[in-house]
Amino acid sequence: MRFPHALRCAIVSLAACSGAGTAASPVPSVASCTFTNPIDVGADPWVIRQNGTYYSVESANGGIWVYRSDTLTRPKQNGVRVWTPPDTGWNRTNVWAPELHFIDGKWYIYYTAGRSGPPVTEQRSGVLESSSTNPQGADADRGMLYTGDSVATRAHNVWSIDLTVHKINGVFYAVWSGWLDNATTDKTPQHLYMARMTNPWTISTDRVRISSPTADWERGPELDLQEGPEFLEHAGQVFIIYSTRDSWLKEYELGQLRLRAPLTDPKNPDSIVKTGPVFTGTSNVFGVGHASFTMSPDGTENWIVYHSKVDVAPGWNRVIRTQKFEWNTDGSPRFGVPTAPGEAVRMPLGQCQTR
Repeated sequence: MRFPHALRCAIVSLAACSGAGTAASPVPSVASCTFTNPIDVGADPWVIRQNGTYYSVESANGGIWVYRSDTLTRPKQNGVRVWTPPDTGWNRTNVWAPELHFIDGKWYIYYTAGRSGPPVTEQRSGVLESSSTNPQGADADRGMLYTGDSVATRAHNVWSIDLTVHKINGVFYAVWSGWLDNATTDKTPQHLYMARMTNPWTISTDRVRISSPTADWERGPELDLQEGPEFLEHAGQVFIIYSTRDSWLKEYELGQLRLRAPLTDPKNPDSIVKTGPVFTGTSNVFGVGHASFTMSPDGTENWIVYHSKVDVAPGWNRVIRTQKFEWNTDGSPRFGVPTAPGEAVRMPLGQCQTR
């Protein structure tokens, strides 16, 4: 859901007020070398750093847009529409949560789409492939990914959202949020599933349920869910950071899975340790979730990019935020506490430059 233009002007402090695809204002004075959260409007932020440039991706204005920026705290600059949904077909509406990945010399965008609701019961996962090494070039539709229980027949595909991909020990895996089976209501519990892939557009094994929302801190008043999984590696360990509890409420938060034996079979649920919550809202930052992870411009700091709600009222009006995070002695991430709205935060190292 997008904000009205006037509201966008009111809350964005570090970028010019503009629509998708336009450039932001010049860098603010470097005297303080600080910024404030939120950094923009939007939801499900995905930011990737490649060769000193930040690329972010979002669904907006009837398509998928890729942005290019030199600064982490102003990611939505120089936007280009790279894909427009077809007029017919499974992915013509409800395009959600795209992610941009560079795999074997090409860019791929993983996204969710499906028939308009309510209820939202037809969501599936798709992938786009770039025609060049330019992440802002035109993308070709590689089709729907199979996220069901019979990869041999490809029959009975099952509801899935927020699919992400990662290589572990040279093996390509997909992880997503899905249902046990298709349903007629979108108030259906969501679990995390994992499968191997033979290439960026083909899932090659039946899905395995690696986690379910069974902990007290994962259970919501209306819906138990796990969604928005993202991989994070550090010191030889592999983590999956995910969002949990009702996505439209202020209690939305992050949980963590640690793969205890990634060298053997990361799809084995017995090799996974759940911890949480690992990042929660505060009295003035509500419903934190759907994070991505990147580095500071100088490559020395780890930063989380996530969304939060604009107020406590149920709904999906959201803004984008970012902050530095550290590591615990056991190698797990320590995200800390969300910075308060308007609080001065030191810019990522390497970003602050003298005019």
